Amino acid sequence: MPKNPSIHKVLVLGSGPIVIGQAAEFDYAGTQACRALKEEGVEVVLVNSNPATIMTDKDIADHVYIEPLNLASVEQVIQIERPDSILPTLGGQTGLNLAMNLHEQGILDRYGVRLLGTSPESIRKAEDRQGFKDAMESIGQPCVTSDVVESVESAVRFAASIGYPVIVRPAYTLGGTGGGIAYDEPSLREIAGRGIQLSRVGQVLIERCIAGWKEIEFEVMRDSAGNVIQICSMENIDPVGVHTGDSIVVAPTQTLANREYQMLRTAALDIISALEIEGGCNCQFALNPDSFEYAVIEVNPRVSRSSALASKATGYPIAKVAAKIALGYTLDEIPNAVTGKTTACFEPTLDYCVLKLPRLPFDKFTTASRTLGTQMKATGEVMAIGNSFEGALMKAIRSLELPVKSLRLPGLGEVYTEDIEDRLVNIDDQRLFVVAEALRRGFSPEKINKITKYDLWFLDRFKNIVDMESRLDHGHLDEDTLRTAKEMGFSDAWIAALTGKERGEIKTLRESFGIRPAFKMVDTCAAEFEAQTPYYYSTYDGENEADQPLCLPEVGRVAPGIPAAPWLAASTQAPHRTRESRERRKVLVLGSGPIRIGQGIEFDYCSVHSVWALKRLGCETIIINNNPETVSTDFDVADKLYFEPLTAEDVEAVVEQERPWGAVVQFGGQTAIKLTQALTDMGVPILGTPADGVDAAEDRERFDEILQQCGIPRAQGRTVYTTDEALAAAREVGYPVLVRPSYVLGGQGMEIAYNDRNITEFMRIINQVEQEHPILVDKYLCGREVEVDGVFDGEDLLIPGIMEHMERAGVHSGDSISVYPPMHIKDCHKQTILRYTRDLSRALGVIGLVNIQFIIYDDQIYVIEVNPRSSRTIPYISKVTGVPIIDLATRVMLGEKLRDLGCGTGIYREADYYAVKMPVFSFEKLTDVDTGLGPEMKSTGECLGLAESFPQALLKAFKGAGMKVPKRGGRIIITVRDEDKDEIVDIARGFADMNIEILATPGTCDALRTAGVPARKVARVSEAHPNILDMISSGSVDLVIDTPTRGRRHDTDGFRIRRSAVEHSVPCVTALDTARAMLTVRTQGRSADLRPLDITKI
Repeated sequence: MPKNPSIHKVLVLGSGPIVIGQAAEFDYAGTQACRALKEEGVEVVLVNSNPATIMTDKDIADHVYIEPLNLASVEQVIQIERPDSILPTLGGQTGLNLAMNLHEQGILDRYGVRLLGTSPESIRKAEDRQGFKDAMESIGQPCVTSDVVESVESAVRFAASIGYPVIVRPAYTLGGTGGGIAYDEPSLREIAGRGIQLSRVGQVLIERCIAGWKEIEFEVMRDSAGNVIQICSMENIDPVGVHTGDSIVVAPTQTLANREYQMLRTAALDIISALEIEGGCNCQFALNPDSFEYAVIEVNPRVSRSSALASKATGYPIAKVAAKIALGYTLDEIPNAVTGKTTACFEPTLDYCVLKLPRLPFDKFTTASRTLGTQMKATGEVMAIGNSFEGALMKAIRSLELPVKSLRLPGLGEVYTEDIEDRLVNIDDQRLFVVAEALRRGFSPEKINKITKYDLWFLDRFKNIVDMESRLDHGHLDEDTLRTAKEMGFSDAWIAALTGKERGEIKTLRESFGIRPAFKMVDTCAAEFEAQTPYYYSTYDGENEADQPLCLPEVGRVAPGIPAAPWLAASTQAPHRTRESRERRKVLVLGSGPIRIGQGIEFDYCSVHSVWALKRLGCETIIINNNPETVSTDFDVADKLYFEPLTAEDVEAVVEQERPWGAVVQFGGQTAIKLTQALTDMGVPILGTPADGVDAAEDRERFDEILQQCGIPRAQGRTVYTTDEALAAAREVGYPVLVRPSYVLGGQGMEIAYNDRNITEFMRIINQVEQEHPILVDKYLCGREVEVDGVFDGEDLLIPGIMEHMERAGVHSGDSISVYPPMHIKDCHKQTILRYTRDLSRALGVIGLVNIQFIIYDDQIYVIEVNPRSSRTIPYISKVTGVPIIDLATRVMLGEKLRDLGCGTGIYREADYYAVKMPVFSFEKLTDVDTGLGPEMKSTGECLGLAESFPQALLKAFKGAGMKVPKRGGRIIITVRDEDKDEIVDIARGFADMNIEILATPGTCDALRTAGVPARKVARVSEAHPNILDMISSGSVDLVIDTPTRGRRHDTDGFRIRRSAVEHSVPCVTALDTARAMLTVRTQGRSADLRPLDITKI
């Protein structure tokens, strides 16, 4: 049927801050859906709390509210905007749960708002554990023996009846939150108790453990007329027992017999039909490898994490089609954007292999438990496409940006063979490499299969790679071997390492044999229809489809399908450099790779906006990236998309194919910046800051010289390589010192050292990864930290806004609460910041973006660090100031001047409202990680609070982050280190004045009582019960304030207290400034006075 004529205004719910289990894939889905709705003339209202996303841009929806995703906020938006419909299936589990709450509370009925797409009843059948079980039984689909329980005792009784181990799956949660495998009653009590607490409806499913079965997923689609299609089949290499987000996934399925495939495909289509889901749906199955027995694990009645992977694997835009279906269209009425000739009512066919590898955070959290289970731990993922499984796997490994380039993990070669066999049992992030090492040691695939349950087909493919490495190791470099190695995805660099040669020698040799990369197009239908979308992957065989000419808009004409940015001053439709030839300029934009802590979705925002700005200026755009979750890898963002690893060698292949006029590296974070020199060596002009400027900012000696020339102070420091040098440097500058590697992201490896023991410990951890660059040892200054993003055109500077951190220096800027406009910065200091930023930008040769962090200490301003690139704060400061920073930077990089672009120069005028950026953490997914904040970043995402006053903005930010502030009459626990005891007194007194009971450990309690603050003593961890851990687990505590002792020890009471708080969902703050912020919210914030702000009107 045609579009429903009664739909005029649609409210789209976002997914909130990035957390483990719910990441950038929902920004991709939401952005694609909003654009699809606007394409149909529908007015779009968006609500999301995450400022880092593209979907919260004012040019993606007609009305954008960056607000907490809760009932009160969304009801206020509905009251203001009066949408006729709400689309809940594109915001992940957060959006779906919120929509169900709005329905169940009668809010949708009260305002006459209908749920588009899947009905509440269908959602309930899929998400409610008992409802799902009943629905599957009614259509004859097998489920694992299980029971839905709402109490721990019921869980224990059922587990006793079916035997251990059992799998615990909470209802209405994301990323397996609260779930796990229980091997005995004590572990079941712990997991089930937490799962019931975290479930929106207080339910968990206790099911027979079928770990070891194959896990298969089908992404399917249905419309209101009952048309059903399969989009993509996917197979986990890891068997059931590892969350699919942490598993290696291959598409299409590789090991199923035709009967198995057809059986599961039919089941998926029957399920989506029976549940009457309209739009995209993800069905997960377990398949017994020894029979045709299968069971339905779960069904997601929404766009899921796997939907992004399936979309990028097939080229089928699932979110876009789902949005059109929600408007009433049927699949046979929706055009197929890839072919331009067929409709969306077709099943994609893949004649290539797609492989996804999870990006796990254990390089950041070296002490975390590496064991993988049903609760997700990955922060992101990479995808690779190849003509073979081996080729896709080797490309995917290179894409992870870890110190491993193949199936050889450094250090495993020295492990005893009997230990390798023992390690095969461990289900962790290194298992793939252990399997390869076992094959290298002569273990048979059959033996490894018995231990790991990896299918023999996959083990044979791993063995092919191991055998090829062995051939190369033994000096075989004939034409056939080299050609086969390249077809298997081996890089020149890895072949060179195995054969003892240089990469350049291997490249010259293979080119002499005529072995050159060819690029194939992702066409969704195995070349049955010609694809219109230039979306490429590299191979080493056959025709080079990237040589075929493209039909692009004429130079000077705004490219279709991108936001016109009417709010951007001087956004003319004239081509760039009109005095030059009207030949189209090709510009290469490097993406930011996988999402990980320290480099998140913000950099995808920057890359996409740069591409859009370049297209508006008449440039032909080419993007290279390997992250399937992102908007940048949508097939219609750039003129050409290359889904390739972001290594110098892989980028060089694209450069040789495209011969770009210039390259943009500023917007892809540290990943892209690291390739600046390599691109320069390839002869590609860098648009913006040159490689030398990037190097000067990171090279300690050169940077210190620049600071001296500019007359800008910085903390005294030294560069070192060894522990002995670090100890000498620390003693010279005086403790405490800040120890950090250079050329890293997210403050990785950064710590404050207070003594020689700390230095020794931190240097050992840093040097676990080979360091190409020196380590910096700086004097630690405990002052107020401020941050600026600037655009510099070689003459003039524009600073959109100065951001002030609430936590004093020592907490990483990504983990600190950030406030705009600044509240405690003098005008004279603002002018000094402006001058320092301008002088440093000029000295470094910056053209485009620069990010600088300062400390104000003893009324003097010191520079902490300078990044001549985009930063995490660009999306946030762009939205709250209204300054289109990326657009301006892109135009400046192409030669325009700030004074001609309409936003002025100097410090941009401050807003008349407050914006508070709040970090969001995923500690509950990462056991054994210390939650104490420091100079190394730990947050996975952020949210934003916007309001007319600072306390109200802070309150919104806390609500968006899910941080509950203690209520009057509540109870908090305080335990702080000795040096914080004086400062905690006023904070504790403020809480006590709010009639909040204070419990404190003996030393802290004595300090509070001495100062006249009422406090009740609670026993230490090591003391008799009930002690502090018992109080936390009792559910009677609203907040824990615990400031960590120095160092990384995990055997302290403080560490156990902080972990207990996380595991029992009790808010825990580890910095006094954060505790003071909570007190501000408690004393001055008023929930009843909160009002939503539409940023399109800013």
